[in-house]
Formats: sequence, structure tokens, C-alpha cells
Amino acid sequence: MNHEQWTDAQTEATVTVDGHELSMAYYDGGDRDADGTLVFLHGIPTWSFLWREVAPAFEDDHRVIVPDLVGYGNSARGEGFDRSIRAQEVAITGLLDGLGVGTVTIVAHDIGGGVALRLAAHTDRVDRLVMSNAVCYDSWPVEFIATLGLPSTAEMADDEFEAKLDVAFAEGAYGEADPAFVEGMKEPWLREGGKRALARAAVATNTNHTTEIAYEDVDAELLCLWAEADAMQPIAWGERLADELGGEVVPLADAYHWVVEDRPDAYREELRRFLTETDTTPGGE
Repeated sequence: MNHEQWTDAQTEATVTVDGHELSMAYYDGGDRDADGTLVFLHGIPTWSFLWREVAPAFEDDHRVIVPDLVGYGNSARGEGFDRSIRAQEVAITGLLDGLGVGTVTIVAHDIGGGVALRLAAHTDRVDRLVMSNAVCYDSWPVEFIATLGLPSTAEMADDEFEAKLDVAFAEGAYGEADPAFVEGMKEPWLREGGKRALARAAVATNTNHTTEIAYEDVDAELLCLWAEADAMQPIAWGERLADELGGEVVPLADAYHWVVEDRPDAYREELRRFLTETDTTPGGE
């Protein structure tokens, strides 16, 4: 599925964050009457298209919801609202409430993991949590993202900006990057206003929002499904998280930060195993 097909498959809802009504684009597939709902959360500077090789594979036995965080992808990207993970927690809560979705399993990457941790600590709606090269504690922001938050990002020449995105997505892949992945990840930021939108998203990264969490309040079943060669969010953070919360760490070799893209087959396999082993519904999955 290319990024245009993914966009065509999305729908839109309105969520309220700090008094601002914002559009949120999301992919909604699978069985809406299924016992389990999987929510996939992306990070920065990606969007829901990150999950194209993983999320649809679970539609036979789950409802699958894959949102664009506000400020990202096809969701609202204008001025005047917060993009921090605190704000994303509010937005995702509003989306799930609006869809009438209760308990969920969250599969999260990068800052999406910070959003997931906050939801798991602050509510009882997260029964299972899959964290992949995700932010936690004070593991972030990394220099690359902090630099994108500078005002100079919005003033970059178009070719310089696209080259910076190529470094992130093409050179950031393990081995040769799939051109469809690189094109899809870049596309929202290359639209008019994209440079400013990315700068706003980057400057909203706030370490306080993961250091202030009461981690002992997270009682979801936990899997840290982590690329072991990631330099931006090293596996030591997943190991610390799993040790504190009583979870499992599964390292994936031959993968950098874009673990979902680098190892989709192994990712699907390990995720399905975890879902099966932690399933509590009658008759299993």
C-alpha cells in the first residue's frame, strides 16, 4: 500500500485539545465487533503510514485504529495548538471516546510510546502495551529532533529540507530503504507549510511529560519489541522499562530506529505471539 492509498483509506474525526477543535485523520480497519482493539501510535517525524506493513495484518481478528497524531500526517497542522505528548494523550483519548472504544492494546513507536505510557498510567483502558524504540523517562529528545525545532527549519531551502528528511528516512533504514517508505514519510512535510509544521512538532517535544509519569501506575501487560541497533532510543531504555514494569524484552536484530519498517515480518510474528499469549478472552484469539 502506498501513501496515497493509505490516505484514501483514512477517515476523519474532530478532537478537542485545550479548547481547540482539531481534525484527526485515522485508519480504521478490521472487525468492529471483535473482542480486541489495537491502536497503533507513530512518533516524530513519521505519521500513521509507518504501520502500513503491520497494522492491516491484524484485521482478521481485531479492530485496528491507526491515527495521525495532531500536527502530523493528514491531521490538523495549523498554528495555535500544542503538539506535545501531553496534548496527544488528550487527542487520542478524545478519538477513542468518540468512537466508543473502551479497553485497547496500544502498539507504539518513538513519541507514540510516551503517549501510550501516559494513557496507561492515567487510565485503566490500556490492557496491553507494546513499546518499540519508544521514548520513556528522560531518553529524549535526541539532537536531530531538537535541531528540527529551531526557527531555521521553517526558513530552509526546499532542497535542503528534503535532504534532511532523506537523511532521516533513507539513510536511517537498515540496509537499502524502500522508496515507497521514504516517499510516504516525506510527503506530508513537503506540502505547503510542512517545514513550519515539522518545526512546531519538534519544538513541542517535552521530556517532562515522560519523567512526570508515575510508572508504578502502569499495570498493562508489557512487551518491549525493540531494534537492538538503534542509536536514538537504545535498547537499554526498553530493558529499564521492562525491568521496572515487569515486562518482556524482545530484541530485533538488523534494525535501526525504524524497526517497524526494517523488520516487518519479525515484528508481526512477535506481536501476534504476544497477543496470543496474553489473550484473556474465552477461546483465545
